[in-house]
Amino acid sequence: MAKRALHSGMAGNSGEFPTTTPNRKIKLRINPTQALTTEARDEEICDKETRPKNSKRSKSSSKMKIDPNKPKKPPTAFFFFLEDFRRGYQEENPEVKSMRDIGKACGEKWKIMTYEEKVKYYDLATEKRAAFDKAMEEYIRRKR
Repeated sequence: MAKRALHSGMAGNSGEFPTTTPNRKIKLRINPTQALTTEARDEEICDKETRPKNSKRSKSSSKMKIDPNKPKKPPTAFFFFLEDFRRGYQEENPEVKSMRDIGKACGEKWKIMTYEEKVKYYDLATEKRAAFDKAMEEYIRRKR
């Protein structure tokens, strides 16, 4: 009973917390499943230590090499709108130089636009996407 009174601040002795023995040493109860994972971790550490150092990947090999002949993806309808909006917005507000502020204003305008107003940008994006698809097919054909 006296031990239980000492640990009354803890949420019971369910194995989650260390228990105190009479000589004040702390014992940690480990579930059998936790012991297995600890053993597995120890084995992994041993494997890592025995692995030769030159088998590590270098940072440059993990990066993909970009083919300069590959066609670039076309911008979306929003980016075509952004080009037009930026020109007009900068003429009306020459004191605003931050791209962040221009981008925010553009996003707000794009959200309130109706589909009919956006159609010309969607059409332009669709044309550019069709041209990109043709160029990509040709690129793949040449690559083989």
